[in-house]
Amino acid sequence: MVDVPIAAQALPAGALTPTPKPASAPTDRTGTGVRGALRVAPGATVTLALAVPAGSIAALLLPAAVAGSVDAVVRGDLASGPTVRLIAVLVLGLLAGLLAEIAGPGLAAELTARLRRRLAVHVTDLGTGSRNPFPAGDVTSRLVGAAPDAAGLVPSLLGTLGALVTSLGGIVALALIDPWLAVGFLGGLLPGLLVVRVFMARATDLFTRYQAVQGGLAGRLTDALAGARTIRACGTRDREIARILAPLPELSAAGHGLWRAQRSAVAQVLLLAPMVELTVLATAGWLLAEGRIPPGQLVAAAGYAALGLGFLEQVEALVGVAHARAGRVRAAELLAVEPAGYGTARTLPPGGGELVFRGVRVRAADSAGGRVVLDGIDLTVPAGACVALVGASGSGKSTLAALAGRLREPDEGEVLLDGLPVTRLARGELRRGVAYAFPCPVLVGADLAEALAYGRPGADPEAVTGAARMAYADDFVRRLPAGYATRIDGLALSGGEVQRLGLARALVQDARVLVLDDATSGLDTVTEHHIHEAFRTGLADRTRIVVAHRATAAADADFVAWLESGRIKALGPHTELWNDPAYRAVFTREERT
Repeated sequence: MVDVPIAAQALPAGALTPTPKPASAPTDRTGTGVRGALRVAPGATVTLALAVPAGSIAALLLPAAVAGSVDAVVRGDLASGPTVRLIAVLVLGLLAGLLAEIAGPGLAAELTARLRRRLAVHVTDLGTGSRNPFPAGDVTSRLVGAAPDAAGLVPSLLGTLGALVTSLGGIVALALIDPWLAVGFLGGLLPGLLVVRVFMARATDLFTRYQAVQGGLAGRLTDALAGARTIRACGTRDREIARILAPLPELSAAGHGLWRAQRSAVAQVLLLAPMVELTVLATAGWLLAEGRIPPGQLVAAAGYAALGLGFLEQVEALVGVAHARAGRVRAAELLAVEPAGYGTARTLPPGGGELVFRGVRVRAADSAGGRVVLDGIDLTVPAGACVALVGASGSGKSTLAALAGRLREPDEGEVLLDGLPVTRLARGELRRGVAYAFPCPVLVGADLAEALAYGRPGADPEAVTGAARMAYADDFVRRLPAGYATRIDGLALSGGEVQRLGLARALVQDARVLVLDDATSGLDTVTEHHIHEAFRTGLADRTRIVVAHRATAAADADFVAWLESGRIKALGPHTELWNDPAYRAVFTREERT
């Protein structure tokens, strides 16, 4: 097992994302709906909710104010009153537009930050295995792309609803001037509404498809970046570029499909709009000639016709809504995968770290047929004992080690720590019960001291340096220019040095059970032996599980669990098992690989 960010431990990134059906329930998983917006940013949400209708009111009052001024001029009356009303309407519209421009992006930013945090926490809780079916690159695309898209739903919806209210208000105003104006307008509006409906359905589908393909492409790129050295060593750069870019035709097809849909909708709206306006103006001119409306109402009719057509001209806003809906679907897909819950026990049970695997069965997460990785494992590790897990590659060693701290969940069976199922422990207590060291640890923190205390924030400096000494890391750390205050960024260390720091970080946690998943593979045999001897004397009361690929690591353990094809083939001391040629052959194969 490799200590990498949880998102990067998902399925191979070369495959496109599975597409589970999005939840159609009214509950908002993403928290980007109106209720979520009110919880996250009530001020911005209320401001936007007030500014949008205020803008609509100002837009609807403007033609009436202009009509009043025109009629006053035609009659030869003083235009001071109508002019004041006109200025007031213009000021109201300006203020409403300004508030909407400020509140909308602010609300979207708040919702984006909250959703990204939720997605990051959720992915961390999912961990690896069958609970997380999404490749690392796809998860990244959902955090980077889908989250801000989904967060724009409320601002986009309010803007679109504001345009709809304004359009409906314009139609009502035309009917109030004269019913024939509304009849002429509606004759051309109904085909326009059909155009908008078809466009929305098509655009949402295309955006969802586009984002899904984009996520697959991001997954391939993430996979390639992780293996950059291998690609360079094998000279397969061009082949890898072709593999990464293979989804581009599908991505291009989705993008071009969206552009075609938008172009078609805009073209149809542009054809309809002038026809509707001409119909309204012709009707208004006839009514004026008949003396049924004053000149100002002719001007107002032209303004209200334009407002009524405003909804059809909101193609860009509708694209924003479609984009937001697609992003919301992709974020909801990830949130719909339920992580394993933690228990409520906030105190470790009495004991010294006895670990029991009872009837454990695990199936491969990437296997459609449910290939069994561990098959009915029953194993008891006494408190304070050290067990080495030995077996050929693929025998299930790392998977079994991962079960102790719930980095993987068994499909069947249970794991108990001092008699208590680990599923009943609260998150913090589980981490105080089981600590891990990995073959390729990632150092997280501002400096080395913070990185070593990462699993136990606020740890005493003496505990940090003591753990580093036991892991044979203290000497080389003190030789660094700033010692334990050396910054992580740009720090160049060998693989063995990083492994020793990973061991020290696990020791700082001071957990009852210490799991070393091939955590000394980068060390020379002498240093590895010294570390295991230090652990034997300094951690005599600590239970240890060692995923062993070297005979020396297995020899340092109290007993060995020999795994083969997901089952325990034998249990016993290394010296006894060594008499079996098949057991010796395991280490020969491991050394060759």
